[in-house]
Amino acid sequence: MNNAITNDITVDNQPADVQEEKQGKVVEKKYLIPFILITSLFALWGFANDITNPMVSAFETVMNLETAKASLVQFAFYGGYFTMALPAAILIKKYSYKSVILIGLGLYATGALLFIPAANFEMFGFFLGSLYILTFGLAFLETTANPLILSLGSEKTATQRLNLAQAFNPIGSLTGMFVASQFVLSKLESATIDADGELIFPTLPEAQQLLIRTQDLMIIRDPYVFLGLVVLCMLVLIAITKIPEKKKDRTAPIQLGGTISKLLSNKTYREGVITQVFYVGAQIMCWTFIIKYGESLGYSKAEGQNLNIIAMFLFLGNRFLATYLMRFVNTALLLAVYAIGAIITTSIVIFVGGDIGLYALVATSIFMSMMFPTIYGITLEEVPQEREFGAAGLVMAIVGGCLMPPLQGYIIDMETVFGMNAVNFSFLLPLVCFVVISVFGFRRFQKI
Repeated sequence: MNNAITNDITVDNQPADVQEEKQGKVVEKKYLIPFILITSLFALWGFANDITNPMVSAFETVMNLETAKASLVQFAFYGGYFTMALPAAILIKKYSYKSVILIGLGLYATGALLFIPAANFEMFGFFLGSLYILTFGLAFLETTANPLILSLGSEKTATQRLNLAQAFNPIGSLTGMFVASQFVLSKLESATIDADGELIFPTLPEAQQLLIRTQDLMIIRDPYVFLGLVVLCMLVLIAITKIPEKKKDRTAPIQLGGTISKLLSNKTYREGVITQVFYVGAQIMCWTFIIKYGESLGYSKAEGQNLNIIAMFLFLGNRFLATYLMRFVNTALLLAVYAIGAIITTSIVIFVGGDIGLYALVATSIFMSMMFPTIYGITLEEVPQEREFGAAGLVMAIVGGCLMPPLQGYIIDMETVFGMNAVNFSFLLPLVCFVVISVFGFRRFQKI
């Protein structure tokens, strides 16, 4: 019988939602509305992530910074995740998922709106602080939304459900990339180049540079202000919507030390968190420095960002494909195979270079598409009783995106390494990350 029939209909004397759970339906009808609403949050933080990645290049030019210093954008952005993931998990234990989501949206909006005074003061440090607060909110949202999606239905389809929800993250990412390309990078007067491909901005008189800097910082500011207003609207929408969750004893004391010890004694969880650190680092490095790689070949910032948009389309399409393939292929094995694909493309980036290397860098997003939610789902399979804190550890693993991009930026600033172009050589870092991911995938597959 068609499962789309209303909840009142029963099959073999059992309610339709029970039938759906037994059949392993990815999203049951009774959870559809909250699933859609929470899934929209994945797009919201995707937008923030991928409008911010190109800001490394934007601030590098506008504020006349070295690549390593400009990469502090990523240090501040992903450092906020690390700082607030554990406090978010503690709040989830004491309060509802919905309450923590509302706190996260409030912090998200606050950080975005702080771009107004940051642009007025024209201080790079103020922008970093605004991003840091913004990602306090993202840490609350990701720590909450990921395990909430896992809980909205059968355990059998939890990883598939998370992959499906995560598939909408790139939609927000694509929107953020488009806004960065069309309304930021292409509008920056400081990014104008001469006939030889050199920046004109550093050669201008100081007074003219100051005027251009003021105008360009306003261009950077505006999308974040609009984003803050959208987040406030989402806060109101969720506040008036019922979000289901399992009942729990909120009066029980939180045994933080014992919980952390139990999680760390779980080999799958321990290795999963470490693997997630490397994955996030690889993802952020590949997406942040695709513009720099393009610039080394003579592409403009806007053209480099357009290639990033193509990479995100590939990422999005293959996220859905990977979700489908999981119906037939073990998820851990699929993770390992995708990681091998990323190792191959990243090797081409390093050792072949040129336009072929640039295209290979774009193609790497195909193989990264399913890594985050798959590592996440595999890691949490064996920790149902500590899921909130387990989720916090995985969100803290986003610190990989905080630490690794500045290191890659430092390598890029060296210009040459062992006689090799430093931009090409710097992608040795994501290559190592993909090796770690492949090992994790094969180890988990062999355990089954």
